[in-house]
Amino acid sequence: MPEPVFRSDVVVELVRSGASDADVLFAARVSTKGEASRDDVGADEQAQQRSAGLVNYLMRDRHGSPFEHTSMTFYVQAPIFVFREFMRHRIASYNEESGRYRELRPVFYVPGPERRLVQEGKPGAYRFTAGTPDQHALVDAEVRAASTRAYEAYRAMLDAGVAREVARVVLPVTTYSSMYVTMNARALMNFLSLRTQREGSTFPSFPQREIEMCAEAMEEVWKDLMPLTHAAFERNGRVAP
Repeated sequence: MPEPVFRSDVVVELVRSGASDADVLFAARVSTKGEASRDDVGADEQAQQRSAGLVNYLMRDRHGSPFEHTSMTFYVQAPIFVFREFMRHRIASYNEESGRYRELRPVFYVPGPERRLVQEGKPGAYRFTAGTPDQHALVDAEVRAASTRAYEAYRAMLDAGVAREVARVVLPVTTYSSMYVTMNARALMNFLSLRTQREGSTFPSFPQREIEMCAEAMEEVWKDLMPLTHAAFERNGRVAP
């Protein structure tokens, strides 16, 4: 039986994209310029200033549909409990690996030493503070012990001929899974507004740290693909249009 592996990270990789600020500008200008809208995005400074102003106007006044003419597909590797939070966002398309069709690997998430463990405040407006060394040691030991025992039970059932879809029921949500997620820029901004905590946001959010790690990595990729749109998103309080 393979030895369990314990990690404290997530993986986010851009697989493919059709996402640029120009896509937004084409879509916005077609309402007044028709086919000529494709010729209105130039490289000179004046054209770039006009483009930045239009993107900011769309963001500020929440004209959101032009941002939907984009597409980004990410590969994400994270513990299962993160994916269950991801899939509450019904603004994306998901395909996740299946425990029915493949044997799941013994790779488990364990909170790292930088993970804040103590919750303070009321639901919806709470914060987390650092745990004590004893709390961190307890979390680390118990997660490792429970995950190892669960995987031993999973393997015992597989070795006895039990179907994968039945044997997997003993595995914890700390088990790593992988998926592809595809969304447009408007959907991504909605996701980021809810799953990142930022000073100056119009609507404060209090995400679980592990999904915020995914969101932060996705935002780093997106801001390079669409710098005008990202800047307007920041300038207008990180509100999805």
